[in-house]
Formats: sequence, structure tokens, C-alpha cells
Amino acid sequence: MHIITLTSDWIDNDYYVASLKGKLLSNCPDARIVDINHRIKPFNTAEAAFVVRNSYPSFPPDSIHIIAVNSEPEPGGQLLGARKDNHYFLCADNGMLGLLGGDKPEQVVRLNTVREQEPASFLTMSVFAEAACALARDIPLAKLGGETSTYSSQTPLRPTIEDHSITGSVIHIDSYENAITNISRELFERIGNGRPFEIYVQSKHYKINRINRNYNETVPGELLAIFNTVDLLEIALRNGNAARLLKLNTSSTIRVEFYEHSSRSEGSG
Repeated sequence: MHIITLTSDWIDNDYYVASLKGKLLSNCPDARIVDINHRIKPFNTAEAAFVVRNSYPSFPPDSIHIIAVNSEPEPGGQLLGARKDNHYFLCADNGMLGLLGGDKPEQVVRLNTVREQEPASFLTMSVFAEAACALARDIPLAKLGGETSTYSSQTPLRPTIEDHSITGSVIHIDSYENAITNISRELFERIGNGRPFEIYVQSKHYKINRINRNYNETVPGELLAIFNTVDLLEIALRNGNAARLLKLNTSSTIRVEFYEHSSRSEGSG
């Protein structure tokens, strides 16, 4: 039994999600369908990639991931099927495969998209459903289209690194309105090397100088920093909504400045 996951910007109370599930259940009734997220902001490829990138490693090998975000190709564009890290991904050629991070896919095919009696405005749903069910029946990916090495491959936004600082960005606002950044624990510890630090949120008006191990180490209503379950630096407000209070979004800047023990800045803010 194969798992087919669904990620879209369709909103889960619209008929698009039900239509896709119905098509999958009709064509491959033995597949197990799992919703990852249907509330991606419309056409936001980067947000979809973040969600899938941090979800798919938890699924069993050979899971099939449909990413129906910004998925209607431009004229002459292509829909892709890829094999990466022992998983399958079905998406448009919109930079998604690169944004998933890590190594390049081992195999990428341009999915066959010639369909009769299919509404052109919903072509991606029909193509992805057919491809997913073919993979669930153990049909090789190479049978679903011609192999290609020509596709858009964007890379995730990376922090700017200097000897004494890291300038990162908020890349995701979660359901608690915590602001997740692109600063990893590994990068923080490598550049910091045990030095004291200050984290500036948006500007020097909001400052944090410690990393929590748990959210409840900070009293309710106070700002905190923590490395979350995917080891990314997260800015949160204990029992509150950090993004709303601080007006953070996915273009906001988070800066970490490291100091020598004898020269830590005093009174900045």
C-alpha cells in the first residue's frame, strides 16, 4: 500500500481537494491518502517547499507527494515527476525541486500531459492523479514521460554570514504565529563558537540574548528564541502571537551578533 500526500493552495473546504481525492480513490483505491497542507498562500512556491521539505522525511520510503501549488504551467511549460531520497514528487516546473533542498533528484521526467476530455483549467489535478496512481501500482517513473535534466531549480534562501554575525530571514509563519527563520542550529553554533550573542528581531528595538530549550522557560507574554523540531531558529512569544505583535512576515530580517566575552555591547537597544 503506497502513501500519497497532498499539498495545495486550494483551501481544504473547496471542492478541488475533494475532487482530487475522489479521482485518486477511484483510480487507486488501495492507496492511503494523507493531507499535508491545503492552506498554502496562493501561488507561494517557497512556502509549499518549506512545508513539504520538513514533512516528507517522516514518511516511509516510496511515498508519493503531490505538490499542487502554482502548478498550472505557462504555455510550453512542463509538469514534473521526480525521484529524490527514495520518495516521489509530482509538481510543476516552478523551481520546486530545487527548493526542496538537499541533493538533486536522482531522476526527473516531464510528465505526459496530453489528455482528452479533461478540463484544461484542471489539467494538473488530472495529470498528477494519474501519475500518482501509476506510481502506486509500481509502474516505473520512466514510463510516465521523457527523462529531462532541463528544469527550473531554485535554491532556498540562505543567511548572510560574517565573522561576528548572521543575517537571516523569516521563511515561515506557523499556525501559532511563531516566526521560523533560515538560521540553522548548526550554522548558529559554528559561527558563534560559544560566544555570547544578541538576536535582533527586525531592528535593535526587540532583542533576545538567550536560547530557550523549552517554550515554558519564558514567562507568558515575553519574547523568546528557540531551535524548533527541524533545528531552525524560531522567534516566538510565550502564549502569544509573535508575528502579529512584531509585524513579522516572510520578508522580515533576523540578525544575530556575536561578541567576545570582554567586549559585549552594553546598553544597545
